[in-house]
Amino acid sequence: MSNIAIVYYSQGGATAMIAHSVAQGVNDAGAHAQLFSIEPHQVIGNQWHDEVMLSRLAAADAIIFGAPAFQGGVAAAFKAFADATTGMWRARSWRNKVAGGFAFSCRSGEDKRNTLDYFAALAAQHGMVWADAQADDAEFEMRGAAGSPVTRFAGDFPAVTAPGVEVDAAYALDPADVIAGKQYGRNVASLVARLAGEVLESPAVLARRALEAAERRL
Repeated sequence: MSNIAIVYYSQGGATAMIAHSVAQGVNDAGAHAQLFSIEPHQVIGNQWHDEVMLSRLAAADAIIFGAPAFQGGVAAAFKAFADATTGMWRARSWRNKVAGGFAFSCRSGEDKRNTLDYFAALAAQHGMVWADAQADDAEFEMRGAAGSPVTRFAGDFPAVTAPGVEVDAAYALDPADVIAGKQYGRNVASLVARLAGEVLESPAVLARRALEAAERRL
């Protein structure tokens, strides 16, 4: 079973909610999701420190990055974490792992795209394989945060643009993006499995096979 790490920074709760939806998608695909939250207490003397987290990330098969977009770019707390991965880069600990990312912003500008571009650049520096979100063209429609219909493609990610004044505010999260987060988690898990030559099966299928095996032993 593949281990997929989701390391994120969330200030107001929305990014954390997306992270958990991505984790659910990973688990639904039959892989194992590990959530790692970047916390203020990890920043000591303007530098981020958590060797235990870094060692666990080094052991993961894939790493998905998440952060809100602040003032046109990635949040400072996540940047502090990224700066602290220099040792991982020197040791090539993340090389050839699958990487992905998601971002949140209340604004309609390109700040989310800038944040995703930063994640992709970070992954490239580490020699990682970027997971494209466009794995499924299935279309669905939901009521957005403002009550208006929102059309999404299941592979679209992220697409969080909600009215409000607080960046990363949980109340501004569009329900459609929770669904997109789950789909993205499944996409990443599927890519990891394909690269490893594995065949992923859902927990329901695995449970049914276990039950059938138990019945045969009776």
